[in-house]
Amino acid sequence: MRSINKTFLVTLLLLSFVVFASGQDAQELAAEKAANAKLKGEHPLVALAKEKPSSLRKDLVGVHPRVYMTQAEIDQLKEKAKTHKELWNTAVSRVRALTTEPAPAPAQERRVQNEVGIGIAEAAFVYKMTGDKKYLDAAKKYIDAGISYDVWGYTYNKPNVDLAAGHLLYGMGWAYDLLYNDLTPAERTRIREKLVRQARLLHDFFKAKSGRTYAYSQNHTFIPISGLAVTAYALMDEVPEAKEWAATSRAIFDRVLATYSEDGYFYESMEYWIFSTPWLVHYMDAHHRSTGENLYETTPGMKLAHKYAAHITLPGAEFNFDFGDIYAGPVTRARKGNDYDRERINGKFRTNYNILYNLANRYGNGEAQGVADWLKAKGQVNAEEFWTFIWYNPSIKSVPIEQQPTRHNFEDHGVVFWRSSWKDDATAWAFKAGPPEGHAATEKSKAFPDWRLSSGHAHPDSGSFIIWAGGKYLTGDSGYAGVPLTEHHNTLVFDSMGQHKEGKGHDVFVGVSYDRMNLIKLTKVEMDDRQAQIVADITAAYEPEVGVKKFVRTFTFTAPDSFTVTDTVETDKPRTITSYLHADTLIKQDSDRNYTLEPGGTNLAVEVIEPSDIAAKIETNILTAPGRPGSVDKGEREERGVRLAISTGKAVSKTRFAVKLRVKKK
Repeated sequence: MRSINKTFLVTLLLLSFVVFASGQDAQELAAEKAANAKLKGEHPLVALAKEKPSSLRKDLVGVHPRVYMTQAEIDQLKEKAKTHKELWNTAVSRVRALTTEPAPAPAQERRVQNEVGIGIAEAAFVYKMTGDKKYLDAAKKYIDAGISYDVWGYTYNKPNVDLAAGHLLYGMGWAYDLLYNDLTPAERTRIREKLVRQARLLHDFFKAKSGRTYAYSQNHTFIPISGLAVTAYALMDEVPEAKEWAATSRAIFDRVLATYSEDGYFYESMEYWIFSTPWLVHYMDAHHRSTGENLYETTPGMKLAHKYAAHITLPGAEFNFDFGDIYAGPVTRARKGNDYDRERINGKFRTNYNILYNLANRYGNGEAQGVADWLKAKGQVNAEEFWTFIWYNPSIKSVPIEQQPTRHNFEDHGVVFWRSSWKDDATAWAFKAGPPEGHAATEKSKAFPDWRLSSGHAHPDSGSFIIWAGGKYLTGDSGYAGVPLTEHHNTLVFDSMGQHKEGKGHDVFVGVSYDRMNLIKLTKVEMDDRQAQIVADITAAYEPEVGVKKFVRTFTFTAPDSFTVTDTVETDKPRTITSYLHADTLIKQDSDRNYTLEPGGTNLAVEVIEPSDIAAKIETNILTAPGRPGSVDKGEREERGVRLAISTGKAVSKTRFAVKLRVKKK
């Protein structure tokens, strides 16, 4: 293999860091610098890299393919294709390299390099299954495109060390392994040299350094590291330093999995569950196959992931309860905008539900199998349909969704879901009050001083709720925001001041004490098929300068259609307190204290019971939409539905809000 000049590599890495620093969000850089200053001595990852297994199984040394499967296992899958024709035909029909040209260099449009990485793996696998040369040619075409990209990722933000690098290392690394015996020596050398160059850049950026902290629970850490590991296992017996790449990946994933959700809830939103979770699975599968170590056994939250996928899905399965950064709220629900089109294939919602088939097989979990079957039956699709074919195990007895609980309390994250049934016309609601990454993160952040929380995709939304009925969204959230504000949710603000450190950037939790956030909690959750009562203490969601001495919200539901939201509030001095209710399209005033959200068809009637003195107004809900990577808080101002602002008539230091809501179907 041709040697690469070390001085050139160092220079390139330094240049990359300069560009990375200039493009990375300033708030993120400041938080990283502050966290790094607290970490002293030898980095904990150094010991983990030495202790944890990351070497190839002896029977796989010198063998290709091996990373996810051997040739013998591919031959078994060929037999499976004969008996599961629908899954196999779907996989074959979705080989994008046959129908879509790869983006030409420099490929700077959003996520286009990601598609090339996935497309390489897709075409290479189908070729190994069929032997049809058109798939080999398609894989090589996409590989050539990947090699042509001088920078993997965005030139202006985290070049060579971020999401696109992870996707391309995964796709090209696995293709190198799959196609090893189908490539000429010259082709192997060319691909290997590109993989080595990119893996070195990424590894040099992520490897343990004294004082370095990592956002382990954030997708911008584990996606690139997952790709690095796949390339490491593909090249390990040819490139000596691949052993170090694998060891670093295993060390980082030790923390990634340790900080993963305890209750299965994904704090970054369903959009990011769709985008991110496959990479946890891709790492654990490659690591298990290549080394023999099964990390699924030590990751309890993965056993509960199907609970999240099921309950976060709204009746009809076309949309989700949109807590956190997810799509564009009312715009997406109107089936408009870039997000709606981007996340659908031929009009079908791309949710990556096939992960649940993997987890069903791993854990022998019939509920996970049933949730996946339900989402498949609702027409949802996957970014990598060939994995659906691989992961599906017909011997796992499916528990039909109709036999699964219609309500669930994610106790660690403080999020409660309820629905009247699993039918498309069901009434469903959700209530949220908890710290951004769950209560367990409080002690974990102390146990892992090298963990820098990066919770920007979560929102300042404690006490908020979402109601869906009659096939429509009646009240709830506003979608992905570049600068998230509490006023975009159904909860309270004080003198226009909301929760945590909102308004200063994309991550409202930077610099906020997690011990303090841990005090945000559900103190009572009681629910059955006919009723529910949730009590939440939300006081700690507001910084001391806001002066909230007490904010306790009681959310009561009586089936089939009645809600009461009661707030007991005290402040350090008289303040104007405002409670928000949001709607997608229209709010109509019926009288001084009565309003209708989404009039026409199914609607939500609102009656303000307390306080006696109010000032209410209907206004357009405006927010800062997300900007481009590295400048997320620099997006355009965007209209996202309408809202009802119910304020105290004058500044008060003690009050009680009581609002009755009733779903009316016509």
